[in-house]
Amino acid sequence: MTTPPTADTAAELADALTRAMKRIRRQTVQRLEPYGITPAQARALRTLAHAEGHTRDHGNGRDGACSREAESESSPMRLSALADRLRIAPRSATAVVDALEEAGLAARTPDPADRRAVRVVLTDRGRGALERIGQIRHEVAQEYFGAVSRLDQEALLQALRAAEAAYEAASPPSRDAAR
Repeated sequence: MTTPPTADTAAELADALTRAMKRIRRQTVQRLEPYGITPAQARALRTLAHAEGHTRDHGNGRDGACSREAESESSPMRLSALADRLRIAPRSATAVVDALEEAGLAARTPDPADRRAVRVVLTDRGRGALERIGQIRHEVAQEYFGAVSRLDQEALLQALRAAEAAYEAASPPSRDAAR
């Protein structure tokens, strides 16, 4: 049995994670910029691909963007479901999809089951962008974590997944709290 970390250790870990995410995000933004894609748009594309069944490690669903429901749907996703999976407000999802649609990476289609609803699908160009996004994500992650042993990377991933699961179990999701 392990002893729980002290408040100082937990705070230091939170600070280290914040620094790591800022550095990773900065590099990701810089590398996506030439393609006219933001990290939010990249996440949306990965989520849409996962929902459509295109799961060739463009984002293995571990970033909170996909769920078991998305894995089993294997069909176009409603805009409201995309917002839920991305844990953003519906109006923010609309803005992300507007940008993806303007860039020709995604398209809105009517939902045959509900005339009031809209589904979002990847275009061929969007599927092509997933290859670049996956490569950029891999490169940035390797640059940041490359000096860390595979064993330590796996332990860190396991610890973060356990912390996230405990957090999710302790605080039922609320639409506003996740945003």
